[in-house]
Amino acid sequence: MELETVRLKIPEGSNLIMGQSHFIKTAEDLYEAVAGTAPKSRFGIAFSEASGPCLVRCEGNDPELIGAAKDNSLALGCGHTFVILLREAFPINVLNSIKAVQEVCAVFCATANPVEAVVARTEQGGGIMGVVDGSSPKGAESEEDVSDRRGMLRKFGYKL
Repeated sequence: MELETVRLKIPEGSNLIMGQSHFIKTAEDLYEAVAGTAPKSRFGIAFSEASGPCLVRCEGNDPELIGAAKDNSLALGCGHTFVILLREAFPINVLNSIKAVQEVCAVFCATANPVEAVVARTEQGGGIMGVVDGSSPKGAESEEDVSDRRGMLRKFGYKL
């Protein structure tokens, strides 16, 4: 087995959601989950099937994001994984709908940060072992940081 990291490419102004699923209808079901939850969003989905022709299956409503999701899936080279790229909505808006898709097994990350997938390669193929999402902590928050965080959440309408 060999371990490698794959840096995913997140187009400007978008967020990435990456996970594991198990069935060819994943691409269409994820499309319905995102479109039904965030109908004004722009998105691209790629699902890498792990048997039969082993193709990357793509769906979405934004050609740029569909192409970028496909490219990320091909770079990962891991069966039964999906990549969603999202604009005009945030992962928090769609994550519960994605996790409720019956064939979704896990969500590895949801981020706009630079992200790397840690991938194991064997004779059989590749598998995602984990992710490196963003940067390491630089310290703990101060009382001023707490106040700023709480204010930001209220400004965005996530808290009262």
